[in-house]
Amino acid sequence: MILYTGLTRNVIQYAPTQSYRIILWAVLQEFLGGYFIMALISCPECGHSISDKALSCPSCGYPINISTTIPAQSTSKRTPKKRRKLPNGSGSIKHLSGKRSKPWAAYPPVKEFTLTGSPILNIAIGYFKTYDQAYQALMLYNSTSSGVKQSSISLSDLYATMLSNHNGAVSPQYLNITFAELYDQFFESKYEKSKKKLSNASRNSTKAAFNNCKKLHDRKFADLRKADLQDIVDTCPLKHSSLELIVSLFKGMYAYALQNDIVEKDYSQFVTINIPDDDESGVPFSQEALDILWKHSNIENVGMILLMIYTGFRITAFKTIKYNTTEQYFQGGVKTAAGKNRIVPLHPAIQGFAKTFSDTYCSGNKTFSSHTFRAEFYTTLDSLGLLTSTAGTKHTPHDCRHTFSWICDKYKIDDLSKHLLMGHSLGNDIEKSVYGHRTLEELRTEIEKIKVPNFK
Repeated sequence: MILYTGLTRNVIQYAPTQSYRIILWAVLQEFLGGYFIMALISCPECGHSISDKALSCPSCGYPINISTTIPAQSTSKRTPKKRRKLPNGSGSIKHLSGKRSKPWAAYPPVKEFTLTGSPILNIAIGYFKTYDQAYQALMLYNSTSSGVKQSSISLSDLYATMLSNHNGAVSPQYLNITFAELYDQFFESKYEKSKKKLSNASRNSTKAAFNNCKKLHDRKFADLRKADLQDIVDTCPLKHSSLELIVSLFKGMYAYALQNDIVEKDYSQFVTINIPDDDESGVPFSQEALDILWKHSNIENVGMILLMIYTGFRITAFKTIKYNTTEQYFQGGVKTAAGKNRIVPLHPAIQGFAKTFSDTYCSGNKTFSSHTFRAEFYTTLDSLGLLTSTAGTKHTPHDCRHTFSWICDKYKIDDLSKHLLMGHSLGNDIEKSVYGHRTLEELRTEIEKIKVPNFK
């Protein structure tokens, strides 16, 4: 039996001197009962004696020809090699869900049980790309935790150093990192180190969501569960849009934690918002406000606001909306059966905004975030002095949809076409159900009744 792996090579290489390497190898060989079988060769670079199975010289790092240590594979079809079974009492290996660079987790033997007799799973000793790597690490872990001692060098210390370098995930700072500490890392990664430049509005929204999670700030992130996250959302007194930002923060932090092997499971995916969406109420933009928006349509985000006003689509619909460049219409929608997958012809005045949106988001270059745009929406309106409605309330993105309804009435778009354009259900109205079909050109004729201020 040969137990000579990349992991054990790394253990030897971490010894500070050649003497230590020899001593460490002797200890491993003695403890494992001679299972390590090797032949010694001379390194072509420095002349030190090394194993014939080494991939590189532990002394100078010179690469050894892999072809001399790995037999050529036969072209004949072979039965796939079965995974090695773990010895009883040696621990366990688990394949973690989700997209991970190192999906295999190695766990030490269970030593504690619940009152009902259920085993309490220990913290993983590491995360690995393959099952074999996890197996090898677990075997080495068991060997180093069995009482092997050296007078001049700690085998367990070498193992910990090796595993930290090989695994890149297991360390005390990750095991004990708090919600606030992880947030700082996540924020720096998203806004400071990322090549993608995000707006100040996005930054401020993320900070606001974090401030609304104060009960979690000093909690260990690895100890959090779905109930802890749900409690934050359920007890927050703010509006639906603010709760959406909190949930978005949870999802972003867990995505970061999974990518860096800080947690094993994403609990944010189970968090729900259990209050009605308060965006359904609102006040349309006045004609004066529309004039100002068209006057400043060259400003970033104003075009997007006008696109929402003159199509009637909800902000969340733009995540998956489809743009037909030939026929010049949007297709999509959310929430109701009548609203989903509906077609809305684009008024000639907003076709340029539609192209900009398509080039930015529909081409795959960037993902549209309703949370991010919601924050930018308020910032943009505030800069134009349009944040407050005629009713004295704060304009919301859903006010764009109310404005479209008002515009349809103002320019006498027929009632049936209005229902179809906005995705309203026709209900039990038999006449409308029978004669509810409208061609694309008929809808376009109705849309083009709308007069756009200052449009040339």
